[in-house]
Amino acid sequence: MDSVSTGERSRHRRRLTSTIKDTLRDLNNQLSLLSHHVGMRVDLKDVDLDCLDLIDRHGPLSPSALAKRAGLHPATVTGILDRLQRGRWIIRERDPAGPDRRAVTVRVLRERGRELYRLYGGMNTSLDDICAGYTDTQLEVVADFLHRTTAAGRTATDDLSRP
Repeated sequence: MDSVSTGERSRHRRRLTSTIKDTLRDLNNQLSLLSHHVGMRVDLKDVDLDCLDLIDRHGPLSPSALAKRAGLHPATVTGILDRLQRGRWIIRERDPAGPDRRAVTVRVLRERGRELYRLYGGMNTSLDDICAGYTDTQLEVVADFLHRTTAAGRTATDDLSRP
């Protein structure tokens, strides 16, 4: 018979789960701080960097699609896009497949992206080093956990955004 009681296993599991939740909060705070410092270096607000990342990963996007992905009011997104365009981070282009002649899409200008890549380089290198210490099977578990955690966050956000 196992020398560890069911109660002890249950307490241990609750402590591990609590540690994971606390660590995710710490990670969120640390990544926000990193992005804030990156934004200060390139004169972008945190929300500008967030939108730039969304455009880079999911673009080209229409401004309304960006607003939906970012959870922002369309008028707020217009101001963000104006700042990003003035800074030569993005370009607005006519969308030939759009519903009318005013339809535009937004895409990232790659030249400026290199600057951000350099500023995030230390973190990217650290992540590569961390991942190198895990087996492929372990990385699959971590990736699955992060995907499922992201999906849970998306669901919680959707639930809160309903009236």
